[in-house]
Amino acid sequence: MEKQKTRDEIEEIYKWDLTPIYKSDKLWYQDLEKAKEEIKKVTSYKENFLTSSSNLLSFLKYDEATERLLYRLYYYAHLNSDSDTTNTKYQSMVTEIGDVLNDYSTLSSFVTPSFMNTKYEIIEKYLDESDELKDYKHLIEEIYRFQEHTLSEDEETMLSIIAKPLDNASNTYEALTDSDMTFGEITLSDDKKVEMTDSNYSTYIKDKDRNVRKQAFNLMYNTYSNFKNTITRTYVGDIDASIAIAKVKKYNSAIEASLFSDNVDLTIYNNLIKTVKNNLNVLYKYYDLKKEMLNLDELHLYDIYADLIPSLDKKYPFEMAREEVLDALQILGEDYITNAKRAFSDRWIDIYNNKGKRGGAYSSGFYDTNPYMLLNYEGTLHDVSTLAHELGHSMHTYYSCKNNKYIYSSYKIFVAEVASTVNEILLAKNMLKKSNNKEEKLNILNSLMELFKGTIYRQTMFAEFEKTIYEKRENGESLTHENISQIYYELNKEYFGENVVVDDLIKYEWERIPHFYYNFYVYKYATGLSAACYIADSILNNKPGAKENYIKFLSSGSSDYPVNELKIAGVDMENPEVIESAIKMFNDTIEEFKELIKK
Repeated sequence: MEKQKTRDEIEEIYKWDLTPIYKSDKLWYQDLEKAKEEIKKVTSYKENFLTSSSNLLSFLKYDEATERLLYRLYYYAHLNSDSDTTNTKYQSMVTEIGDVLNDYSTLSSFVTPSFMNTKYEIIEKYLDESDELKDYKHLIEEIYRFQEHTLSEDEETMLSIIAKPLDNASNTYEALTDSDMTFGEITLSDDKKVEMTDSNYSTYIKDKDRNVRKQAFNLMYNTYSNFKNTITRTYVGDIDASIAIAKVKKYNSAIEASLFSDNVDLTIYNNLIKTVKNNLNVLYKYYDLKKEMLNLDELHLYDIYADLIPSLDKKYPFEMAREEVLDALQILGEDYITNAKRAFSDRWIDIYNNKGKRGGAYSSGFYDTNPYMLLNYEGTLHDVSTLAHELGHSMHTYYSCKNNKYIYSSYKIFVAEVASTVNEILLAKNMLKKSNNKEEKLNILNSLMELFKGTIYRQTMFAEFEKTIYEKRENGESLTHENISQIYYELNKEYFGENVVVDDLIKYEWERIPHFYYNFYVYKYATGLSAACYIADSILNNKPGAKENYIKFLSSGSSDYPVNELKIAGVDMENPEVIESAIKMFNDTIEEFKELIKK
């Protein structure tokens, strides 16, 4: 068994270079002391920052400079800590800068209420007086957009005080499901007994042995059924808290309150559900294919995660992955590729696993850092796709920061997965076109089908479930584990169709989905993939202006609302064609897989 390397044993060329942020820890600590003094100055603005255009501009410049200093400190500490979580020095640095960030948030809590107590007409007058202040117009408009939903300073303070207790339901759920639940043992095909956990469930539900899959499924949901009353109370408690806050803030509903932050109209949410449900036949076709490939008389829910084909044995050294990704992204133009290559030459990427390194993968950075990427690269086809995905995030960050002033350099969560998924699709399509390896092509197609099934359809089913549950509660209906579970069960029957056996225990699966405590978040996965498919399809088919408009979208940062920014790339999220483009790509992928299998 190969021993896991320590951080010091990884060659420098495979680690990210954080020296552009701070050349040494000593310089970081010097800036930390400076930051502690800088944040105190905010109180001097409390009484007068809205009394003139010059005072407002002075405050906004101070706030921007202070925030940039704080986030520079934060990213250096957090990236160093994630590369080796056993290093207590960097853990301590994360805690220290976290405390300063919290202190600044507290000290500056007067800002929004002060704006809300000042008529916008006064601010408009200031904007007319100062060309420099005009740069902040959209930022200020965004603050005032919340005016009718903002309470008095005392009321907002009261809400902030009770915010933590209102999180008790979700915190209790998290503690219960993360720490207190045990699932029992599974007997593997070699008669070896192993303990099943929530984390290794994903392995056993995909096992080649159908009996192992069935055991895993039954253990998981029988266990959740034993906690149905407790989890119902935590979920209903979280729903009630969300509804109460929405009412207090003068929203018509909890879903309106959630969508308001991104300035997303409810028609987009409803359009997603309606369009997906009008195209369930494509999902049914996928499950018919799975039933055929697995050679089953009946396809049960414990079969749907089983692999259609054996996993690919081929390994992709990182240098090969780099070339595959860059070759696929050539279609985006010379400027994009030139900048993407900097991720490798300028060491934005922390590539390999080491002892204590945070798991998974992400892109992380802001205006005053490179858009760094953390990987745990092992050479699988999935790792190649992950490289393309995270590079998409990093290039989105790069273009947003390069083409905007600091205040508009970050982008909203609503569009956060678009660029990463465009890269995944372009990579898959390019590898399919180039490859002569049938096994490799089948694995790529299989991965794409799983992406569509899991993101477009599953997340939309979750979104419909969440909307239905909240509507019932807001209409005064009581929520019990019986009616919640029955609603979830009926949705599963509808989404899986008549050719899949919808096992009774699936009605408890809703208890296992932590995203239901994030208040109407899941739909963004489906809309993000749909937008990415529409964009990628336009680029691949050489639609006039598609490539150029996509780069403009990447460059828009937060200079406009996310739905408007997508329109720059030709994507109208209120148009069913956007969702349908993803479903068509799913259908084409199924057909391509079926044709290739026949050969």
